[in-house]
Amino acid sequence: MLDIENWYRIICSETSLGLPISTSPLLIGEVGINHNGDLEIAKQIVEMAVKNGCDFVKFQKRNPDICVPDSKKYLLKETPWGVMTYLEYKKKIEFNKSDFYELDKFCKDLGVGWSASAWDDESQDFLKEFNLPFNKVASALNTKIDFIEKVASEKKLTFLSTGMATLSDIDNCVSVFKKYNCPLILFHTVSTYPAIDSELNLAIISTLKKRYRLPIGYSGHESTVTPSIIAAALGAVAIERHVTLDRTMWGTDQAASLEANGISQLSNALHRIPILMGNPDKKFFESEKKSSENLRYW
Repeated sequence: MLDIENWYRIICSETSLGLPISTSPLLIGEVGINHNGDLEIAKQIVEMAVKNGCDFVKFQKRNPDICVPDSKKYLLKETPWGVMTYLEYKKKIEFNKSDFYELDKFCKDLGVGWSASAWDDESQDFLKEFNLPFNKVASALNTKIDFIEKVASEKKLTFLSTGMATLSDIDNCVSVFKKYNCPLILFHTVSTYPAIDSELNLAIISTLKKRYRLPIGYSGHESTVTPSIIAAALGAVAIERHVTLDRTMWGTDQAASLEANGISQLSNALHRIPILMGNPDKKFFESEKKSSENLRYW
């Protein structure tokens, strides 16, 4: 299991010195709600993600009575289980305490760390029972400052997604984490599912690095691997991608997810990045000397 505290110390040191990151970007497989409330499907997704190179897997935890807006609770929705209200649907796919304890044991047996993004105070308190390696704040919560305060007060390494946020919103979040001296990594995120290329705006990664002097990651919702690789080449220290067994499965996040082949391609590419990037010094490699002898006639 990857030692995330040591990993964080390394990237913070290299980031502060302006050095290229010497380790491959962390790869987090976001199982999310792609399991559709089926514990066995969740386990299969975790196994697939780990087999294909994910360093951690992540879920979501919410109390639908709190998190579903009142305007949506009683709207009817067609689901694989029949027509039901939106609130009933969200409860249908939510894991309970015993489910999470089973997932915790399953992940430990596989030797992979897991975490979850809480969507309300009650869920954040619940997740503390598992001594998770990091916290994650979803984009939907990044303007809920009382919740940001609650997470930051734990002083645990936190990944915070910046989808649907202005720079002013991000400023507010960063100031809270600084107040609590809580380690923070910002995720550049575009909160559409799937996100289209023309809106990915990957150049903002450089802007975020300069503005906040923090490690920056990328949480992608596109349907391909290339943008995540570009984000890593731009300096993203962690990549989070939704993962699924089959992108044609029913569910709101499936089309924005990667299957086994996609996550494997991404993992392989991310592990090559430190080798490909090297360092900022110009070098005349020994391997070039023969070319020089063959090509330079003067």
